[in-house]
Amino acid sequence: MEYKVAKATAKYLRLSPKKARPVIALIRGKQVDEALAIMKYTPKKAARLIYKVLYSAMSNAINNHDMDRDRLIVHRAYVDEGPRLKRLKPRAFGRADIMKRRLSHITVEVREMTDEEYEKFLRRQKKAEQA
Repeated sequence: MEYKVAKATAKYLRLSPKKARPVIALIRGKQVDEALAIMKYTPKKAARLIYKVLYSAMSNAINNHDMDRDRLIVHRAYVDEGPRLKRLKPRAFGRADIMKRRLSHITVEVREMTDEEYEKFLRRQKKAEQA
């Protein structure tokens, strides 16, 4: 099935991909407003950076692709590894170790829900309100 997708990417972020991947897994497949709330209240550096990329993807969808904000869901969200910065750490007896500072590329794609998905989402939301 072909979807209309809006995308945002942040590159060369000073954040280890290993630390960012568990955080980005929290929002995959979620409705955008819910995903933003999750990122806002997750106490991690990665969450703050992912929040910005997600907000940018949402804004791209609304302004550039004329999508409805209430119908947006996180279609794909992933963290790729960027280049490594090599730094020297002084050690005993005049030696030095090489430290690798890892960089990340964060990509978030959002799409509009189909009518069927949106109705299912509304029913689930209504059921949650009644409970």
